[in-house]
Amino acid sequence: MKCNICEIGCDLAEGQSGQCRMYINKDDRIIERFSNNYFTMFPVSIETVPLLHYYPRGTFLQVCTVGCNFKCEGCISEILASRLLSTNKKSGISNENVINKALHEDCIGIVFCLNDPAVSYFTFCDLANKARENNLLIGCSTNGYFTENALKELIPLIDFVNIGIKGYSDERYISCGARGSGPVFRNLKLLKESDVHVEVSTIYIKGSEDEVINTAKFVSSLSRDISFQVMRFVPFGDAAPQIEPTIRESEVLCGKLKQYLNHVYLFNSPGTDHLNTVCAQCSNIIFQREFFGPMGSRTLSYLPQGMCECSNPALFRGEVSEVSYHEPGFMGGYRITRALEMIHAILVCLGVKDDHKLAEIWANVMETGYLEEFHASSQDLNSYFDVIEHFAALADRKKEGMELVAYMREKLDFIRSVTNDIERPRVYYCMGYPLFALNGERIENNLVEAAGGESVNKLINREGKPGVGISHNEFCDMNPEFIFISGFLSTPVSDSYAYCKKYGLSADAIKNRRIYDLRPLWDFGSPRWILGLMYIANKLHPEIFNFDIDKEANQFYKRFYGVSFDSSRHNRSFYSVSSRQ
Repeated sequence: MKCNICEIGCDLAEGQSGQCRMYINKDDRIIERFSNNYFTMFPVSIETVPLLHYYPRGTFLQVCTVGCNFKCEGCISEILASRLLSTNKKSGISNENVINKALHEDCIGIVFCLNDPAVSYFTFCDLANKARENNLLIGCSTNGYFTENALKELIPLIDFVNIGIKGYSDERYISCGARGSGPVFRNLKLLKESDVHVEVSTIYIKGSEDEVINTAKFVSSLSRDISFQVMRFVPFGDAAPQIEPTIRESEVLCGKLKQYLNHVYLFNSPGTDHLNTVCAQCSNIIFQREFFGPMGSRTLSYLPQGMCECSNPALFRGEVSEVSYHEPGFMGGYRITRALEMIHAILVCLGVKDDHKLAEIWANVMETGYLEEFHASSQDLNSYFDVIEHFAALADRKKEGMELVAYMREKLDFIRSVTNDIERPRVYYCMGYPLFALNGERIENNLVEAAGGESVNKLINREGKPGVGISHNEFCDMNPEFIFISGFLSTPVSDSYAYCKKYGLSADAIKNRRIYDLRPLWDFGSPRWILGLMYIANKLHPEIFNFDIDKEANQFYKRFYGVSFDSSRHNRSFYSVSSRQ
């Protein structure tokens, strides 16, 4: 029989599952294989989902299961979409538990996101019913590939939705394992006409500007006021870096989209001002926001009641919350997927290649609550070695763990011993544009200090995730002698100099042309930070250090990845060290 939940429409023989592997044909009925099987459940601010025009600053309970009906290159949720399926087991969390958790945490609603509710359709419908019974708002983030009948059954149960659009053409959807783009735009129109609050997010892959523009044109035919979120594509998996647009290129595209839509937002772009809600009539900033982790944002300030005197009163749905929830550690939005990838990165270096073993360890982290300790320990260079030993024990790879720790400790101890009593230059670490400063306690700034620098980021007395925007004056007062750009969400050095010129930023680092970028994931997220440490030491103290970085990288890659280092095949994956070209 044919599965009638999503438009891929898999043919399911008796006892068989389809592309998403989440349903089975049992006695000529479509049955959910893992019903009520939640992987995560924690409170978040609605802007991290992200939704920007719905109950701004409101606290919602974020839940997800595992699995996805799509197979997209460079997926930010690949871990939840596919890898955890190999050891999926009952979580012990019922929909009643979810409701009770939401009420206990003073959440005003529940949002299903991170993976797609289409693979847990019956669970989600039941959850939505129970949420309504308890006066909780309910909605989801989804690729929107439901069949028309499945969506019509869902619509009376939900209040809001963020539709993630892959592109306008059939080709973009075929590349994700779907049949074409038509069902998504049909469903978007149906949701809007049904008075469900709708926001749209769309992937921007370099060279696919027309896909985004044509999508914007369609959305504008429904309403110019729909929140339109451009997700700058960052190849989190093993996708090639050549298809990653820069922040600057993404901002240019957003400028073009504003001829069709009143509210265009840019995500995955630390330091951009394209996250602000601006009045379409007078250009006043109604909500000022900043980058808050992958796919997320947070509100910094807003006009009273979130209203400009001349703005459309129907722009936002729901009241602005007086209190904004701040997620601890890796909790909230898509940061948890990055945490699991960081664990994966360590396990790969220990020789763990089996997906089943990997998923077992991930499950252990979630069940034991180790994630909070992992967040703190992974930022400190010394305690990072304890983290390696922790996962080596879980993976029964103690010998390999000792070898990795010994290698990294030797390099770290040598660099520290040489820089112990030397004059330290002022060093500033940014992510994306220069005015987005990484939090002082992060591992990148600890690398700076180990390499013989003084981290000026530690002078900043406020924090975000992973950092905060700083003012022109704050930057100039710190007057860094060196600037490093994060290897995680970066921007080209040339764009950084152009930004500094445009905004009149002055510092010794700019004057002396000492802005440097890190190779992806050589300063955060994997044991490769030991290579980043050597690179930083070379730049800060060339009179002392002369590491042959390519040679060091080749030795590390051969020893712990079993492959040679190839600088032309880098990517932004924490655990994979080469991309598909």
